[in-house]
Amino acid sequence: MEFYLSALILGLCLSSVALGIFISMKIFRIPDITTDGSYTLGAVTTALLLTHHCPLSLAIPITLVAGGLAGCLTGLIHTKLKIDALLAGILVMTALYSVNLSLLGRSTLPLVNIPTIFSFWPSGGTYSQLLVVCLFLLALTLLLSYLLRTDFGVAMRATGDSESMTRALGINNDFMKIIGLGIANALTALGGFLVAQYQGFTDINMGIGVVIVGLGSVLISDRLIRWFRIRPIWLQLPVVILGSLVFQFVLAFTLSIGVDPNLLKLVTALFVLAIVGAPALRLKRTA
Repeated sequence: MEFYLSALILGLCLSSVALGIFISMKIFRIPDITTDGSYTLGAVTTALLLTHHCPLSLAIPITLVAGGLAGCLTGLIHTKLKIDALLAGILVMTALYSVNLSLLGRSTLPLVNIPTIFSFWPSGGTYSQLLVVCLFLLALTLLLSYLLRTDFGVAMRATGDSESMTRALGINNDFMKIIGLGIANALTALGGFLVAQYQGFTDINMGIGVVIVGLGSVLISDRLIRWFRIRPIWLQLPVVILGSLVFQFVLAFTLSIGVDPNLLKLVTALFVLAIVGAPALRLKRTA
């Protein structure tokens, strides 16, 4: 039971990454690989701030800004230098590895005996950690839902649907993409913020493959959204979080049946491949 509760908490922490990928991939139709770097950047920023006794009320906005700047940089390279979004993300992600390593100064930084966001609930233990991350995500989802329903949020969504239409309406598509990628990577950095505190350390390699985890979560949620025909954006966001939980439970089940943990990345890739490939196989059967 404790094992699956840990998977539940980790899935909730990583759902912030899924929300970021939801914005970049489903709203702007941009495959953003910056995720691996901005996730680690969020964890590195958090570890450095907390070990220097920075209050959490300050650490959260600083982490958001750090991730947001990484995303905006990808957006600037993509829109101003006319470089493909995929390549722009790879370039920024590669650069962030050196930035993160320079900031961290070592490969791993433990957060031992340091107050974290999970320390504020007096009772401690797994259930209090679960409650803390749930409250945090509730606030985050409400804020993001509000943003996406404002005029600015509607313009962001319209940019992803039809650039020619929004251009005709006088909306600056490049600006929307830059800000959108900034918001997406700020959310991703927030995932690193949560996971670093939950696992009690920050590692320079903790972001490797996290884009696949987020992508798998978004693909699962996309299937659910299509099946249940969920149209309101404020209802789609909790489904994205649900997709992250389903993904983590699949991985937890894989480990519980005795699969070698060294093969977990392979299992993750195969699971995402199955999600992506399933509709094509279904179409061939019905043809």
